[in-house]
Amino acid sequence: MKPLPGFRDLFPEDFARRSYLVGCWRETARRYGFVEFDGPTLESAELYRKKNSGGEILGQLYGFTDKGEREVALRPEVTPTLARMVAARHRDYPKPLRWFNVGTCFRYERQQRGRLREFLQFNCDLLGDSSPAADAEMVALLIDLLRSFGLTNQDFVIRLSNREAWYDFLDEHGVEKGRAGEFLNIVDKMEREPAEKTEEKLVPFGIPLAALQSFVQRAEIPSLAPLLSDLEARGLRDFVRPDLGVVRGLAYYTGVVFEAFALQGNLRAIAGGGRYDRLLADLSDGSADLPAIGFGVGDAVLLELINEVAAAKTQEESALKADAPVQIYIVIAAEEKRPAALALSQKLRSEGWRVAFPLGSERVGKQFGTAESAGATLAVVIGAEWPVVKVKRLADRHEEELAERDLLAWLQENRNLKAD
Repeated sequence: MKPLPGFRDLFPEDFARRSYLVGCWRETARRYGFVEFDGPTLESAELYRKKNSGGEILGQLYGFTDKGEREVALRPEVTPTLARMVAARHRDYPKPLRWFNVGTCFRYERQQRGRLREFLQFNCDLLGDSSPAADAEMVALLIDLLRSFGLTNQDFVIRLSNREAWYDFLDEHGVEKGRAGEFLNIVDKMEREPAEKTEEKLVPFGIPLAALQSFVQRAEIPSLAPLLSDLEARGLRDFVRPDLGVVRGLAYYTGVVFEAFALQGNLRAIAGGGRYDRLLADLSDGSADLPAIGFGVGDAVLLELINEVAAAKTQEESALKADAPVQIYIVIAAEEKRPAALALSQKLRSEGWRVAFPLGSERVGKQFGTAESAGATLAVVIGAEWPVVKVKRLADRHEEELAERDLLAWLQENRNLKAD
């Protein structure tokens, strides 16, 4: 038996890598003053129809009718749940809201490298502020999020655009605003499809492909000037590039949109988001009219990128080593001292150390091998000399003898080894 297509088993080493991602996500969001929330994994399918994601998302829903004859769906994204929750209780919180979420999402789409049908996604949203400063805050957070993994402006770029520029373009060409979503879906796929196919799709709009390409190639987007100035002041301007080719596929975006792209390897966008100022009003029938901006990044594509960037991979390996499941391994060199070893193990665990020991009688050499395999930094040898113990640093085999009563104080002096 194997997992379903697009789903995966996370063995301990895989889960450790994902936990590393989640730790960086949470730490970065909290540095920006964001708080964590969560909602149900199963929602009414009507939520996704009502919030106007666009046909692509609706076609990818894992939907079914439950035993209460309700049409439900596993969440394909978190933004609709966030909007529903904020619409229900936004008066209880000061504005702007800074909320983030780490949760599992599901989309029945074609699986490929960096894209799965079940994935963990980080979502971050700022609600209640429509200013360019709020836009810049979110783009800066995304940049710092990616930098937290050891990535630099040589590894990724944030492509910035503004849908309002496209609405002006469509107005100039006499296209009704109600058809904007259909048109922007063509633009969104333009980079991934042959020019002939794009040209064919443009026929009903009466817009030549050359006119579209000329507009996309504009060097400047005037509406982005305040956002770019803000990022310049933060020293982050080198991480972004204005690019009208970015429109995002979801229909509810209303203004600034952005995507993070890897500058090496053959990867899809590694993160994306934008401003959605009307979504809360639409979901609440006008009772919660709050502007909002947010972005999401999935674990699968980010793990692929880390594998490709040497500095990021080295940082990940160092973090995983420092977060090894065992810090101290108790080596029982004299089986008759097992009761003392058990007592010491429990004492160290009570002080917050990660401790392991052999559950049965084993050769000392095998115990040292187990300690190294578990990633332990220290081995504490209990033998006939008890209550004197030998503390061996496994990296270089440096050894010290200590009275058992002095061990905790010695460890405290070397507290950098202790778990956070």
